[in-house]
Amino acid sequence: MRFAHRHLLGIEHLSQSDITAILDLAETYVDMNRQSTKRSDVLSGLTQINMFFENSTRTQASFELAGKRLGADVMNMAMQASSIKKGETLIDTAMTLNAMHPDLLVVRHPHSGAVDLLAQKVNCAVLNAGDGRHEHPTQALLDALTIRRAKGRLHRLNIAICGDVAHSRVARSNLILLGKMENRIRLIGPPTLVPGQFAEFGAEIYDDMNEGLQGVDVVMMLRLQKERMDGGFIPSEREYYHRYGLNAEKLALAKPDAIVMHPGPMNRGVEIDGTLADDINRSVIQEQVEMGVAVRMAAMDLLARNLRDAA
Repeated sequence: MRFAHRHLLGIEHLSQSDITAILDLAETYVDMNRQSTKRSDVLSGLTQINMFFENSTRTQASFELAGKRLGADVMNMAMQASSIKKGETLIDTAMTLNAMHPDLLVVRHPHSGAVDLLAQKVNCAVLNAGDGRHEHPTQALLDALTIRRAKGRLHRLNIAICGDVAHSRVARSNLILLGKMENRIRLIGPPTLVPGQFAEFGAEIYDDMNEGLQGVDVVMMLRLQKERMDGGFIPSEREYYHRYGLNAEKLALAKPDAIVMHPGPMNRGVEIDGTLADDINRSVIQEQVEMGVAVRMAAMDLLARNLRDAA
């Protein structure tokens, strides 16, 4: 199994075969993670540093668990209280990291492009855990694995991505990945949150949820990213839920076997009805969390193979 990339910075530079390689390997880690013994030694002797310049419970815990299950030495750096706050530049941070000789660096940063800049300056493999509004590649990959397992395929599906597309790196990475895998993508939301330029990705844009959900196979809801909003993007959360929140009535417009997804954390009663989010017959939100650990294990495994081949 070959993966011809030194880093995993985004979906944009991955081919269909790259995506399939990660997902196929992740399948083996799903099986391993369901065993009583969840340990491998494929990263034994390697050091993984998690640097999260933005708070994240779910993604950081998932990467940490993935590294430990593969036998890596895992260190979490508390970047909110780090030297960055004291004026250290990202380049200075890279120089410091190089002196520590890590093998895998997992980075989340609030500014688009910061992870790519860091990757140019360090001597190890870098995984992008989300940078600004740019990309969140492992989230798109875990979403893809969840869809493939639920639907039996990852091509020629009708997929609706609903909500705050404008501020979402998850939406951007999913648009790129699902487009590469020949799916028909619909973006649904108010014009303030789904700008017309997203049509450049080949997506159909709807501002009416009842129209956009007709006959879709997958309904992917997005979190309202209020921390990235600097103006009146929605009139009120109550009005937003009425028009764009997912409930059973709106879901009935999709195919009878359509699945419901959400990258989390969820705002229940704003983006999605809580009962629907917990409906084990329609919602795959918990499966997404499980697939996240397996996908991150697969990505680090493939990058580590390249490190060892180059040594």
